[in-house]
Amino acid sequence: MKSNFNDLERAKEILNSDDYTCVLCKNDIVYTSKLRGVKPLLDWLDNKTDLYGFYAADKVVGKATAFLYVLCGVAQIYAPVISEPARDVLIENGIIPVCDKEVKAIRNRTDTGFCPMETAVYDIDNPHEALTVIKNTLTKLQKNTM
Repeated sequence: MKSNFNDLERAKEILNSDDYTCVLCKNDIVYTSKLRGVKPLLDWLDNKTDLYGFYAADKVVGKATAFLYVLCGVAQIYAPVISEPARDVLIENGIIPVCDKEVKAIRNRTDTGFCPMETAVYDIDNPHEALTVIKNTLTKLQKNTM
């Protein structure tokens, strides 16, 4: 059985080996995704994928993503970029974040403002409440792009 450090390092290595957005490792089980934003985590949550105790590597972790990782029950997470509110959510829920750079908030994809998901959960402290807001926000964003 591999050690925890190896699972986190393996997730990080896989994340950097291809254009993955999200990688989760635990022992011999590896989940990867190339979907952007909160979508991979929502898919795994909706499909009731057991991610408890997994070690995650994610390209960018904002507060919304942090809440989803809490609901997934991951043990630890690495991200090149993490927002301060995301760091706080993870720490408050017993998940130790490892990052290369901390920012005040995650910017949107066009760099014209803050990420809509980060903004949507800004005043939320409960992961289950955040999940509802995240799903509603994603639905609204998808309707606006049609």
